[in-house]
Amino acid sequence: MGTIAVMRFDALDRLNFFLADVRGGLGPFVGVFLFTQAHWSQAEIGAVLTVSGLVGIAAHPAVGAFIDRTRAKRQLLVVASFVLCGCGLAIIHAPSIPVVVAADIVMATLGAVFAPTVAAITLGLYGRDRLAERLGRNAAFDRAGNIFIAGIVGFVGVLASQTAPFYLTPIFAALAARAAFAIPAEAIDHNRARGLEDVDLAHPPQPGKLRDLLHYRTLLVYAAAAALFNFANAPTLSLIAQKLASENPGFESGVTSAAIILAQLSTIGMALIVERADLIGRKPLIVLAFAALFARDLACVFAETPLHLLAAQLLDGVGGGLFDALLPLVLADIMRGTGHYSLARGGLGFVQGVGGATSLSVAGFIVTSVGYAPTFLALAAVALAGLALVLVAMPETGPKR
Repeated sequence: MGTIAVMRFDALDRLNFFLADVRGGLGPFVGVFLFTQAHWSQAEIGAVLTVSGLVGIAAHPAVGAFIDRTRAKRQLLVVASFVLCGCGLAIIHAPSIPVVVAADIVMATLGAVFAPTVAAITLGLYGRDRLAERLGRNAAFDRAGNIFIAGIVGFVGVLASQTAPFYLTPIFAALAARAAFAIPAEAIDHNRARGLEDVDLAHPPQPGKLRDLLHYRTLLVYAAAAALFNFANAPTLSLIAQKLASENPGFESGVTSAAIILAQLSTIGMALIVERADLIGRKPLIVLAFAALFARDLACVFAETPLHLLAAQLLDGVGGGLFDALLPLVLADIMRGTGHYSLARGGLGFVQGVGGATSLSVAGFIVTSVGYAPTFLALAAVALAGLALVLVAMPETGPKR
């Protein structure tokens, strides 16, 4: 118990904080760099990132199945962190189509590693009664890490260079590695980490294949809702950042960082709400996330100044932040006792990735053809469709307390 208490206030918190720095240190800055420095058009950015993203996310189920099987979860996080840093450096040093496509395929594949592996480690460390509280805390430290890196990148980017995020991330990867290895390997219950609870451990379910997930109706409904959510959400920050950057030359990194910071500030509050999801219920919070996403996209339609666009970013924390913080908890509810937790997370990541990557291409085409306002309106319509699906078909998955 003492070991877990130390990790609760130290290693796992630091791991979430610095891994957010590694992932958030690249994120939307790739699109902004290609748009403002490499002089790619929105359509080119959307098309290339869509193709590479779709190829990369096809590996998500296999990565999830691997996470279920492996006991080297800490090492997996460390290796993935440094590979991600190498991909970012490759993009800024050689922003050609072959390099960007190859690097983004690897980065999209690694997207199946970070959050699912941290969630699996958390499941292996904490029991069911404390899971909502711990996952909410994970999300809060993750968002705090995003704010930290966005602030540093914005400051350094304005004073020095737009390539600053890509040189800072290896430092945070090293700090994340130190935090990962501070978690004792023997403290992780790898059976519980893949959802093996309330089963006969003498004859546990074996790690499965993607088609095995088709037997879980609630998972299929949730996956469809997640795909719609990502389609409506994935391009929004990039579009806001590109519009702000084009209207504020010389301050590209600064305005992009401001957009991220505003979203993450509101997300921390949402993560703390997830800690009380056992009392509130999962479904009401999912409904709130979709409603906020719809309101955010709709607000961008009518935004006329940079201040309006930045204000709309506050809703991203309520929408995207809340949905992301809930995801590992809802999935743990659905997959309890199956032994397929990370496989399901990989399958869900694949569906989300298809929705998000496809929307990048669609949004890029619409922006190039008719402008930003119609693009945001189309995204709002998709968010509304997802809200309707959750209200009609998604059951409550959480415990009744």
